Amino acid sequence: MKRFDPDLVFFEPQALNYPLGAQLYEHFEGSNVPIKMTTSHNRVMGIPGDTETKQYRNAKRTLVVGVRKTLKFDPSKPSAEYAIPLATGCAGHCHYCYLQTTLSAKPYIRVYVNLDEILDKAQEYIKEHEPEVTRFEAACTGDPVSFEHLTGALRYYIEFMGRQPNGRLRFVTKFANIDSLLDADHRGHTRIRFSINTSYVIRNFEPATSGFEERIEAAGKIAEAGYPLGFIIAPIMIYDGWKQDYLELIEKLHERIGAAEVNDLEFELIQHRFTKVAKNTILKRYPKSKLDMDEENRQLKWGRYGRYKYVYKKEQAVTMEQLLRQLISDHFPTAKVSYFV
Repeated sequence: MKRFDPDLVFFEPQALNYPLGAQLYEHFEGSNVPIKMTTSHNRVMGIPGDTETKQYRNAKRTLVVGVRKTLKFDPSKPSAEYAIPLATGCAGHCHYCYLQTTLSAKPYIRVYVNLDEILDKAQEYIKEHEPEVTRFEAACTGDPVSFEHLTGALRYYIEFMGRQPNGRLRFVTKFANIDSLLDADHRGHTRIRFSINTSYVIRNFEPATSGFEERIEAAGKIAEAGYPLGFIIAPIMIYDGWKQDYLELIEKLHERIGAAEVNDLEFELIQHRFTKVAKNTILKRYPKSKLDMDEENRQLKWGRYGRYKYVYKKEQAVTMEQLLRQLISDHFPTAKVSYFV
C-alpha cells in the first residue's frame, strides 16, 4: 500500500494560524523531516536538485502547507458542477497524467489548511443552486487519498457534505489508504471512485501508486461501508492483447465487487489522449516510457482549454467504447456508464 510521506516540508507563515496548519507543523517538528518557510505556496524556492529531472523528482517528494486564497471554484464537467479545493498535486508518477502539464512548473504537493473557509464557499454554491443538488469534485488537481493520513481533510469534507441535503462530494483515487474514511458519517453523500486499469497499464505507466488488487480490495471496503461507488477506467489504451486484458480487468472487478451490496455503481470511461506539450514533458521526465504517443496513429480533437489533443481515431474509439460498455453490462447489469470521452 502506497502513501505519501514527504522528504521536505514548506509552510506559509499564515498557515500556522489555522488548526490543521499548527497540527502539521507540530507533527513534522517532531520528525526528522526538514522544515522550511515560504512566502507563498505558489512560488516555492529551495527544492534541491542539480538537474531539472532531479528537481522534479525531489519536488514530488515535497509537501507545501498553505492557505487557499482563491475561493472561486472552477467548473468540473462532466463529473461535477464544481471543483472544490482540497490539495494540489499527486504523489504518483503516472506517465500520461494531465498534471504533467497543468502543474508542470509546480509538481510539489500543496495542501490547504483553511478548510472551513473553503467549505463556507461550497455552502454558498449549494444555496445558490437549491433545490437542485450541487456536486463537488475533490480530485481535479491531485489525489488527496495518498496524504489523508497526514491531513484528515477528506474525512472533514465528507462529513460536511453528509450534513448538506443538497450537497454531494466526489473524488477519484489510485491509492488504497482509505481505512480512515470507512466509519465517517457520509450519509451516502460522497461517491468514492477508484481509477483502475489493466495490469499492463498499471505496471508500465503508474509508478508509485497502489496496485490493482489493493485498489479493488479498498473499493470493496468502501462499498461495504455504504458509500456510493464508482470506477474510472482510464486511460483506456490499445496495445497487443488489450481486449483480453480489459475483459480480465472487469472479471477480476466482478469477483471482488459483484457480491458486495452496491446499490449505486457508476463507471466513467476515458480514452488515452495527449497534447504535444504533454508529450515533450513526459519524454523529458520519463525518457524510457513505453507510452504510445505516435501522432500518426491518432486524430486531433479540439480541447476545451484552447489546445488540440491527440485521441484515438474514430473507428478505434468506437470499438473501445462498445467493448467496455458490453463488458460492464455483462458483469454489472445495474451499473451506470456515465460517459465515454
